[in-house]
Amino acid sequence: MEHHGLSTTTRRILLLINCLILAVGICGGPLMMRLYYVEGGSRIWFSSWLQTAGWPFTLIPLAILYFYRRKTEDSNAKLYFITPRIFIASFVIGVVTGVDDFLYSWGGSKLPVSTSSLLLAAQLAFTAIGAFFIVKLKFTPYSINAVVLLTVGAVLLGVRSNGDRPEGVTSKSYILGFMMTLLAAALYGVILPCIELIYLKAKQAITATLVLEIQMVMCFAATVFCTIGMIANNDFQAISREAKQFNLGEARYYTVIVWTTIIWQCFFVGVIGVIYCSSSLMSGVMIAVLLPVTEVLAVVFFRENFSGEKGLALFLSLWGFVSYFYGEFRQTKKQKNKSPKTEMTMMYTESV
Repeated sequence: MEHHGLSTTTRRILLLINCLILAVGICGGPLMMRLYYVEGGSRIWFSSWLQTAGWPFTLIPLAILYFYRRKTEDSNAKLYFITPRIFIASFVIGVVTGVDDFLYSWGGSKLPVSTSSLLLAAQLAFTAIGAFFIVKLKFTPYSINAVVLLTVGAVLLGVRSNGDRPEGVTSKSYILGFMMTLLAAALYGVILPCIELIYLKAKQAITATLVLEIQMVMCFAATVFCTIGMIANNDFQAISREAKQFNLGEARYYTVIVWTTIIWQCFFVGVIGVIYCSSSLMSGVMIAVLLPVTEVLAVVFFRENFSGEKGLALFLSLWGFVSYFYGEFRQTKKQKNKSPKTEMTMMYTESV
């Protein structure tokens, strides 16, 4: 993967920024979706649509980057970098993302926020497996340890949580939502390595502009897919009626809708940004490690119990997070130590 004009320091700064953006999305997205359902929302296709409908916001940074190129490259600046081949691949992954959004929204309408931990646990495991087979990612003892710890901690939260079945949800619906959530986890665990594969097979420099273009096409495709579902389910006609019946009031209904769209867009931008600066496994680890924050926010906003199991899961998640980054630190240090030796060998060979 060729990072156009990016030094190691710049890439690390970009990684930190994308991690923060991802944190906003992964912590706020599930809570906003649950707020929609708890306060009277019931349109699953509409909830799915909201997850990617914020794709036009991506045009803002793209416009800024374009005018910056115009300033530095004069009239030679390209309007866009995405090729037809990358566009088609991004669109296909976007449609699959739309399917995943629907499965996740269905599960979110039947399960408490705490149970989303099981989704995140399974997603990390599937991402690790997918990255191994799709992009040939090499495991280290530290990354394996991180995956195991994060998975165990998240599963512990899901299985031992006291959220139980939400009021008004039947046992059959709860089980169905549970299965939909697991299926969504498996699907997204494959999507992340596929995004990384696009970067690897791009045959061109991977710039920030190209990354944003890929993300925009993906979200656009997912939105088109969910729009078709909304039309078939008559969701557009039901929005105004649902807004009037919303427990928090009509004005706050639209406020929730707008902020849900913005926050979920932060999630998608953050995910592909982390993959761009690091790897799909790193993206999966970040999603899993932010789980405890989502749990704490669920306790604050939805009055869910913070049990001993959740405290233990928090400890395991932080341990896994430290393990992963310590392994990355050691790997970087090892590569730096090898570089001078390689250069000396090349110089000796040339002199001979």
